[in-house]
Amino acid sequence: GCNPLAETGRSKLQNQRAVLNQQILRAVRMRAGAENLLRATTNNKVREQVLLELSFVNSDLQILKEELEGLNISVEVYQNAEETFSIPLVPLGLKETKDVDFTLPLKDFILEHYSQDSSEYEDEIADLMDLRQACRTPSRDEAGIEMLISYFLQLGYVENRFFPPTRHIGVLFTWYDSFTGVPVCQQNLLLEKASVLFNIGALYTQIGTRCNRQTQAGLENAVVAFQKAAGVLSYLKETFTHTPSYDMSPAMLNVLVKMMLAQAQECVFEQIGLSGIRNEFFTLVKMTQEVAKVGEVYMLVNTAMNQEPVKENIPYSWSKLAQIKSDHYKALAHYFTATILCDHELQPGDDEDQQEKALSQLYDYVPEGLMVLAVLKDKVQRKQLGKAHLRKAIVYHEEALRVCGLCKKLRNIEVLQEVLTAAHKRSLLKYAQQETEDDFLSLIQAPDIVSKTEHKIETIAPQFSKVKVKDFFHKLGPLTVFSAKQRWTAPRTICLHHEAGELGFSLKGGSPVQIYCLDPVCSAASAGLKEGDYIVSVGGVDCKWLGVNEVLEKLKSMGKQPVEMEVISCQDTAASLHSKSATYSMGMQKTYSLICLAMDEDKIDQTKKAPLKLPFLSWGTKNRQKAASTLCLPSAVAGSSQIKKKLSPFTLFNTESSLY
Repeated sequence: GCNPLAETGRSKLQNQRAVLNQQILRAVRMRAGAENLLRATTNNKVREQVLLELSFVNSDLQILKEELEGLNISVEVYQNAEETFSIPLVPLGLKETKDVDFTLPLKDFILEHYSQDSSEYEDEIADLMDLRQACRTPSRDEAGIEMLISYFLQLGYVENRFFPPTRHIGVLFTWYDSFTGVPVCQQNLLLEKASVLFNIGALYTQIGTRCNRQTQAGLENAVVAFQKAAGVLSYLKETFTHTPSYDMSPAMLNVLVKMMLAQAQECVFEQIGLSGIRNEFFTLVKMTQEVAKVGEVYMLVNTAMNQEPVKENIPYSWSKLAQIKSDHYKALAHYFTATILCDHELQPGDDEDQQEKALSQLYDYVPEGLMVLAVLKDKVQRKQLGKAHLRKAIVYHEEALRVCGLCKKLRNIEVLQEVLTAAHKRSLLKYAQQETEDDFLSLIQAPDIVSKTEHKIETIAPQFSKVKVKDFFHKLGPLTVFSAKQRWTAPRTICLHHEAGELGFSLKGGSPVQIYCLDPVCSAASAGLKEGDYIVSVGGVDCKWLGVNEVLEKLKSMGKQPVEMEVISCQDTAASLHSKSATYSMGMQKTYSLICLAMDEDKIDQTKKAPLKLPFLSWGTKNRQKAASTLCLPSAVAGSSQIKKKLSPFTLFNTESSLY
């Protein structure tokens, strides 16, 4: 990863984000404690003091949230360093996390579950921790993306090796919400995987905003980067459907995907017009529909941002920027249409049918009393309709400038103000050049422009298979056999004696090999060898990754001398119970939530209807009524059925609660 102490603009923003996250954590703890005291006390004087304290804490939280929003709209830092005259693009900030120490939990699990010397795996554990630490400060290029993907894939191996479905091993992951700054703590590795995926998508957005938008290659790279960002976020939404963090909720991810695709569409328009827009009839028709498409997608983004529950957590300046871009590009569409009508009168040599067809594609309807061909032929009607489009363009430009002026964060972005002002002045100048004597007689309203694009923008699914990753804990053996889901006996040493050149058993399977067709009266069976045992070493040499022929060669190479062989037996695993974790939110001992992590039933009575699975996160009905904050104490759900099975020490009560 990058040097975390480097004083770059991006690293400064991430450091400020980390500091704000800690301040928000302290404020949330104070608010939760005050709310608990408010519910517990009956003393009116104490209640008044607590309510006063709550008002101060809530105001502090609001200020901190506004500061965090300011970091999210600090788009200038992420733009290309070259001089540009383009509206800035919006990147996503990386999610922050706390350090995680895998050493003791993994070493204990290796010793207890795999019955191996855990000290032999210290280097592998250190490599895993170094990779995680590097992923907190990835470089803003393909190397950074590859590193994040390699850690994500490595987590797949770690999950299968060390995280059994029935219990937790004591590793606590903490990630901060990118928009609210509120931390989420879980012992579930799914939180870690989902957060890494979010950061992969966020890093793609930062790469896209960094591209040089003054070159064709830069714009192409930007389009691809935003498409890949949308693909990763879409994959996150479909794969991790109940993440306990607002920034990774399905509704929020849906909005972010739309925003990335809209920015890709914006770059496509810039790419088409990069070499200049020729003032020619059919070229302007094409550009009109392309820019109308950009305005349309940003209008959809703005609508999605103003829907519940996203509206409460999306940065206010983001939704306003989407509205500004929608108005700006709609204004450009009307300006181009006005240019078509005012500057290109029908000449004797022009193809009337082609121009009529092209102009008809711009409209769903034509104002009453007008025909497209008649407009093309009649100079007065062309001027009137062209001026109507200019008036509408000016209205849209003025609305974009008004909204920009009302938002404090956007008002400080100089290039945004310059682009909007220049476009507005251009439309005013065009309107001033037209004849004005018929203004009071013209009642034509400019119709809306139909959007169309020849460059359809779609998400690009992440290609994880292109990144090759080696399992850090390869020495434990093949993952299909040596996983956290399987339970094994400790290795047993079997002393083999050749009997008339025969072993008394056969071998089968891949790696590791398995005992097959064991003769019950042979010396190996007498020494404790069982049917189905796996051979893990022969003569002190590890054999977990060896096939049948290789193990037979090792046995034969010993000659007639006794051979010591280590074997393990698979233990029957009882039907797993509902696995739930009490996850501490914000490090508070009494404010927690029960999160249903998995429900793996080996056998379900076919005569009984299988019970519905509880959602990963659900709102507790009583909690919602009792507390107005994002944190609340758990409450039992009336009428909830009791588990009649014998509960394991790792199984918690079947109660519904919520992290938020």
